[in-house]
Amino acid sequence: MHFQLTEDLTMIRDMAASFAASELAPHAEKWDREKFLDRSVFEKAAALGFLGIYVPEDDGGTGLSRLASAIVFEQLAAGDVSHTAMMTIHNMATWMIATFADDDLKARYVPKLVAGELIASYCLTEPGAGSDAASLSTKAVRAKNSQGGDDYVLNGNKQFISGAGWSDVYVVMARTSDDGARGVSCFVVDKDMPGVSFGANERKMGWNAQPTAQVIFDDARIPAANRVGAEGDGFRFAMAGLDGGRVNIGACSLGGASAALDLATSYAKERKQFGQPIADFQNTQFRLADMATELEASRLMIYRGADAIDNNLPDKGKYCAMGKRFATDLCSKIANDALQVHGGYGYLADYQVERIVRDLRVHQILEGTNDIMRVIISRAMLRQ
Repeated sequence: MHFQLTEDLTMIRDMAASFAASELAPHAEKWDREKFLDRSVFEKAAALGFLGIYVPEDDGGTGLSRLASAIVFEQLAAGDVSHTAMMTIHNMATWMIATFADDDLKARYVPKLVAGELIASYCLTEPGAGSDAASLSTKAVRAKNSQGGDDYVLNGNKQFISGAGWSDVYVVMARTSDDGARGVSCFVVDKDMPGVSFGANERKMGWNAQPTAQVIFDDARIPAANRVGAEGDGFRFAMAGLDGGRVNIGACSLGGASAALDLATSYAKERKQFGQPIADFQNTQFRLADMATELEASRLMIYRGADAIDNNLPDKGKYCAMGKRFATDLCSKIANDALQVHGGYGYLADYQVERIVRDLRVHQILEGTNDIMRVIISRAMLRQ
């Protein structure tokens, strides 16, 4: 095994790090405080190919590997977790359309999504369907439109949707039959389609820059041409997307934890107590050493999951679940330890660490809770 990045991956990493340092980090505290998701950042990211990172080049994307994508998201999240997490969601939704939609649907949406002209959100979770995603109840019923063509009429609510009301396009899972997971289909829904509305923005612990709200379908009429793939394939698409989503959110945890560790290390060198920098005390040194070791182990786990997707390994789901569980747990701990190194100052917004702690905490819940990751891992073990 080779752990040294290739020249191309090093160049991609450095480009993402430079973007994070210039376009994200200087504004992260303000965005969090003002609850503002900056559209111009997405336009600039699109110019670098960051809004279609693993969309194939034939479809207008950058065509990078999942490993390269994880490296990019890690670097971007070191600048701001909230904006980067929204970019990962957009990338996942764009990839799903590019991978599973027919040529007409792809042509209508993918070029604009990759270019940042449209931003996409992903709608799976419902008020009564979280970890048990197959139990979703939003329904899509076929109906004729006034021109005699086929539509679907959607009714139901989606919960905890990042970018709700802000994004232009929503990749929606809805039930077209009562046949459990095999009764779920996938649709591309425009923000301004009749019958689509949005709930009030949730008041959250973290990810404050991006809006989170319900997406509400009240007799929303969607052209049948906006269905992705065949009826009943939606749950399969959703699960395929979530493997990559778990690697992506783990990579965001890496970036946030890396930034927290850098802040803690710098602070420990500057902060003096008892006449010397606290970095000179062994307990501080041991804490920083543990944080660095936990970060490196987390990085290897996420990269392992990304590599499993790239090589389409039969147990890729297990490795993605392992990486997501391990990295999001450990990186949240690293951020909290970084706050502890700062002492009372770490609790203040001016020192940035408290924002990272808040932003990383939700990663242990979304894209499948870490308890569900343990279910996935144990099932894979017991099948052997």
